[in-house]
Amino acid sequence: MKFHEFSPHQVIKAGPYVVTEAEVLEFASRYDPQWFHTDLRTAGQGRWGGVIASGWHTCAIAMRLACDAALSDSGSWGSPGLDCLKWVKPVRPGDSLTFHATVIDVRRSRSTPSLGIVKWRWQLFNQNQTEVLDTVANSFFEAN
Repeated sequence: MKFHEFSPHQVIKAGPYVVTEAEVLEFASRYDPQWFHTDLRTAGQGRWGGVIASGWHTCAIAMRLACDAALSDSGSWGSPGLDCLKWVKPVRPGDSLTFHATVIDVRRSRSTPSLGIVKWRWQLFNQNQTEVLDTVANSFFEAN
């Protein structure tokens, strides 16, 4: 999507994305090697009753779906960061995640008018419509 295509209250959806056990284990072993992400046997005895995806893996899935829905070929110039980030519920192997982005604000930068800024709330929901991720992202776009 181009900057001019965003408007407040707009909802953008993508997915579903099915999370596999293999990718949960691979991501965690590379980037977040805590036992509840990497050790199937021990995680089965733990608080979550099984292995769960790293929150950072969940964020990466959200990013993939945001690219699929809006950011690929968009004129995106990156992001200055997030206002908040919540991992609401664990993501498990086999979960089917759907991305919902609600546009909060769209404006041009005061200091650089050719730069557009989109503030949007990204949420991921599993197959039971349970929210698993909630974040507010700020994104830069070419605004010529």
